[in-house]
Amino acid sequence: MKIIMLGAPGAGKGTQAKRIAEKYSIPHISTGDIFRANIKNNTELGQKAKTYMDKGELVPDELVVDLIMDRFKQADAANGYVLDGFPRTIPQAEALDKALEANGESVDFAINVEVPDENIINRMGGRRACVGCGATYHIQFNAPKVEGICDTCGEKLILRDDDKPETVKNRLSVYHDQTQPLIDYYNKKNVLREVDGTQAMDDVFKAIVDILG
Repeated sequence: MKIIMLGAPGAGKGTQAKRIAEKYSIPHISTGDIFRANIKNNTELGQKAKTYMDKGELVPDELVVDLIMDRFKQADAANGYVLDGFPRTIPQAEALDKALEANGESVDFAINVEVPDENIINRMGGRRACVGCGATYHIQFNAPKVEGICDTCGEKLILRDDDKPETVKNRLSVYHDQTQPLIDYYNKKNVLREVDGTQAMDDVFKAIVDILG
């Protein structure tokens, strides 16, 4: 089962991707993890990616697809995988399809976790991160026992710049410009499925499981 997770930043697709991976015993693959693993292991592809990242440049689509296809060859991906954070653009989706087709494969499901922008802005604005251990909380959905203090290490909690409303609005506008066309792309291929991401996390997961069967 080859699954792509779509959804705006803060829609909760990463959380759902991890749960899908656990339930179906397939790996949860994120491009960030692949980059880090290849750079750490000093692979040829990792060295190539690092030359771009060190200059602050985006890693070219072809190289990202090479890294991902290389990850698919690992034993744990024999029965499929959940892709999270890739593809982000139409050229990336086309490059991925082309590489999969060369192996006689294709994407089975593209699951879009649909959450209105205003919900995401409220959600992310409620996030708090610990300056000590990095644990994350939410003032509404996952509040610490003592306001502003980490349950784990007792350090103070902060609102990260990433989660401030103006930053979130900017990230959402980039998402809509770049990634929204992917929804149309996978819809045309008849693999798009949409779930209401405003429900409780367990209900979102149940809806996804109903789709995957």
